Amino acid sequence: MAHFIQNLMDQYGYYVLGMALMLELLALPLPGEVLMTYAGLMVFQGNLNWILSILTAGLGASVGMTISYWIGYKLGTPFFEKYGSKIHLGPEKFKKTSQWFDRYGNKLLIIAFYIPGIRHFTGYFSGITRMSFRTYMMYAYTGAFIWTGTFISLGKILGPKWEQFHRMITKYLLIAGIIAAVIFVVVYLFRKYRNRVCDATVLGLNKGVKAFHSLGKVKVLVVVSFGAFLTLFIVMAGLIQDFLANEFADFDIFTSYIIHALFDESWAEWMNRFAYLASFQVVLTIVALTLVWILIKGKDRMLEAGFLLVVLIGGEFWDEGLRQIFHRTGPENLLDSFPSEQALITIIFLGFAAYLFVRHVNMTWLRTGAFLLILVVSLLVGLSRIYFDIQYPSDVVAGYVFGGVWLSFNVVLLEIFRVLRNNEQNSST
Repeated sequence: MAHFIQNLMDQYGYYVLGMALMLELLALPLPGEVLMTYAGLMVFQGNLNWILSILTAGLGASVGMTISYWIGYKLGTPFFEKYGSKIHLGPEKFKKTSQWFDRYGNKLLIIAFYIPGIRHFTGYFSGITRMSFRTYMMYAYTGAFIWTGTFISLGKILGPKWEQFHRMITKYLLIAGIIAAVIFVVVYLFRKYRNRVCDATVLGLNKGVKAFHSLGKVKVLVVVSFGAFLTLFIVMAGLIQDFLANEFADFDIFTSYIIHALFDESWAEWMNRFAYLASFQVVLTIVALTLVWILIKGKDRMLEAGFLLVVLIGGEFWDEGLRQIFHRTGPENLLDSFPSEQALITIIFLGFAAYLFVRHVNMTWLRTGAFLLILVVSLLVGLSRIYFDIQYPSDVVAGYVFGGVWLSFNVVLLEIFRVLRNNEQNSST
């Protein structure tokens, strides 16, 4: 089927691209990702225009989503309960999917495009559940153009190697889509049941602490940090397992190829600047500014300063110990590249400094800005390591994960010590 459609693409180009994606979003078994990636190859070869291909594919997907919405809206539940099995959507699956979609569907329309088996029915269920067409149109059309733009652009970047990496692309985008959906559901449930989750988690960590309720909004940060620690710890265990099984090769080859295709030699100066963000001078400046902030705003100055010292010194030992244990040689035969020292240290130093800042600031935009700053700086540092072939992409990812484990663990520990200390002070008075 895929080769037949590719032959049609060679002859009719945009027409086949738009029509095939429209039909796929009506739940027909067509290889949408393969087709879009192949269109990207044709863009690479100069046979199609990049922007026009994205517009055509996005328009075709949007038309398909619109038709499926109105079919679902007009036919409603009885039709799909009766005939759904003919399109692999029997009564039981239909019921479960309807319940799931009624609760989360309107907020997951964009992510759903990356999950096969889900995107094919989002339009139908949006209509069945009587979602506002204006809301549906905004999310569905946006998701359609992001989805098509992603695969066509990847095909353009990969060029002749698109077929070699296609399965890997689909695999990682599927994993990313599922992770994003899970994160969204967790955040949604956390917001809905915030007080229950906070009380249960923190009281579970530290039974008998009467001062918990006096923490106010800080308890949310504690719960989020604890959740991040558990999540990252699980991911860390998976990374260690993959490392021992030598399963990073495909990921490293693919990611390195993409980065070098996107950033040519003209980016060298900028990459040097990005690398400088993890230098000793920058790190020392961050530590000094954090100490100043502790003195100015910290309510528990000695405790926070002590934990800053523990995080920094312990982070160095954590990093050195990990690299000695795994003892992996990097791309340029540099020893002990796993995990990336620069990525790990950036996450730990910047992350803890940002936490101490965020904890004593109530303005939402400043908290959001601090989080985005950590994210951007960490990504730029990791990008520079891969660009200069100093470390593998898996080294950098491991640096983020291992650094996040140490950071979140110390944040939770700091707040537990803070509560215990406040309890002692209150009981003594």
